Amino acid sequence: MKFRYTTRGRAALTTVTIATGLVLMVAGCGGGGGDDKSSDSKSSSSPPAKGDDSRDDKESAAPSSASVLAEVKGENGITLTVTSAQRDSGGFVTVQGTVTNNTGEAWVAASWRGDERELAKNGASIAGANLTDQAGKKKYLVLRDTSGRCLCTQFTGGVNEGETAQWFAQFPAPPEGTTSVDFQVGSMPPATIELSEGE
Repeated sequence: MKFRYTTRGRAALTTVTIATGLVLMVAGCGGGGGDDKSSDSKSSSSPPAKGDDSRDDKESAAPSSASVLAEVKGENGITLTVTSAQRDSGGFVTVQGTVTNNTGEAWVAASWRGDERELAKNGASIAGANLTDQAGKKKYLVLRDTSGRCLCTQFTGGVNEGETAQWFAQFPAPPEGTTSVDFQVGSMPPATIELSEGE
């Protein structure tokens, strides 16, 4: 009888020891996994930093005051900024800038699309812009492709109140000796801009 109780006692002690070992092992694994998760969460904290970078990109996309060639205001709260006017090797001038809508409502650039027969194809665009060479007494209109569409920005859906949109327009290049021209579109005041040479 004593032998049976001793064997049972040893078996119970062995079972308790194994169970305790398993509990400690599971707890240790759980703790290690938690540390790994925390390190993973630290490494996965880089996406917010990426968001910060994209914010920086948006800020850098806005023209700095040093790159602004001209700025005019008109049409009940529209601000037009010209940031670049560069001659291209193909005999063109590409003018770029931004337009900011502070009219109090959505703006569709109706008076900026011009009054030519291609009007329907150019919709809400800057197709009606022109460059004037005062010295050469010549006006240059926005170029069109073979189907009559302007080589310029189309403001699809317009520009919402308080928003800024980028634009571009291509023109035939004035003679090499011409270094400045007047840019004008719609009922906005003309803006004198300096032409730069492309690389």
